[in-house]
Amino acid sequence: MLRSQIIIRERMMPFANNEPRQIPPTHPGEMLRADFMADYGLTASTLAASLGVSRQTIHELLKENRSLTPLMALRLARLFGNSAAFWLNAQQACDLWESEQGYHDELLRIQPLLARA
Repeated sequence: MLRSQIIIRERMMPFANNEPRQIPPTHPGEMLRADFMADYGLTASTLAASLGVSRQTIHELLKENRSLTPLMALRLARLFGNSAAFWLNAQQACDLWESEQGYHDELLRIQPLLARA
């Protein structure tokens, strides 16, 4: 690799970000429970009412037994003033982690392709 390529690469991303995660990412339900609900003084019931969803839906999300949907991401973004992408990125990180863990051996059997020179 040429020195100029290294310098450009360092400006774009100063560290390699292709290593597998060692710990699971934070589930959006945990983020809601530990950060948002506490900061805003919300209960599961008041959060459910504010979002226009059932308490069961909120309880399942808070217990990390439910994935966050795009519609829920839009609802949370509207309520808390952040973006739906924030919530969906958190869910996507969890989904990828679970898939990597569950299909680890199967994925290792796939041989990467090399481009022709």
